[in-house]
Amino acid sequence: MCSNCPMQSDRDAGAATETLETPRFSPLYQQIKGLLTRGLKSGEWRPGEPIPSEIELAARYGVSQGTVRKAVDELAAENLLVRRQGRGTFVATHHEPRTQFRFLRLRPDHGAAPGPMASRILECKRLRAPVDIARALRLRTGEGVVVIRRLLSFDGKPVVLDEIWLPGAQFRGLNADRLGAYEGPMYGLFESEFDTRMIRASEKLRAVGADAVAAKTLGVAPATPLLLVERISYTYEDRPVEVRRGLYSTREHHYFNELA
Repeated sequence: MCSNCPMQSDRDAGAATETLETPRFSPLYQQIKGLLTRGLKSGEWRPGEPIPSEIELAARYGVSQGTVRKAVDELAAENLLVRRQGRGTFVATHHEPRTQFRFLRLRPDHGAAPGPMASRILECKRLRAPVDIARALRLRTGEGVVVIRRLLSFDGKPVVLDEIWLPGAQFRGLNADRLGAYEGPMYGLFESEFDTRMIRASEKLRAVGADAVAAKTLGVAPATPLLLVERISYTYEDRPVEVRRGLYSTREHHYFNELA
């Protein structure tokens, strides 16, 4: 009997759920999805690498190929995996442009995507977590955090002023020099060098007036309306690993989202 298999056949699904909490049964493909997610989280398959074929995974877990396909389809829909025609299925990575703009919902008023983007680190320091940040990141009050302030510019024009809070223990060694030397998206750095992949995020938006610091940094007049985007990003197992507060200048850009 396969030691890695959740069951020997689809008919045995009920016997494999004894360790689950109430409800005591989950569909077989969901159990396979859980095993695949565990492999992604443990680093068995790294970002950008291919996972085994559906036939190989079906043999490994002792289930039908259709069951594996359904599990993979859900992981692809959740942007954890990427199917590539004729090449196989790969672990999604933040180094792909499509993934970068999944988390940056900014669009120019004219055109499909922002122009050339430049990131400038304004500040990177370590502090004790304030109460609200500790709560959002599920840390103890006063636990160490990394705070990053950066400016995003598109076509040479400042558009986004970010304040980013990260758990200090998880991002040990992150500093301004390391951020400044890295060429690529910040989430790509987190993924490659700190083994932290952002899986999903929740956001809330409100209109605010630019204070003196934001106005000067973004090149707008004080009290100019800005869009405040407050985000909490999560990695595997819905663990929060980032609090981000971005001030967006919407003179030539807008926040874009598609509702399915």
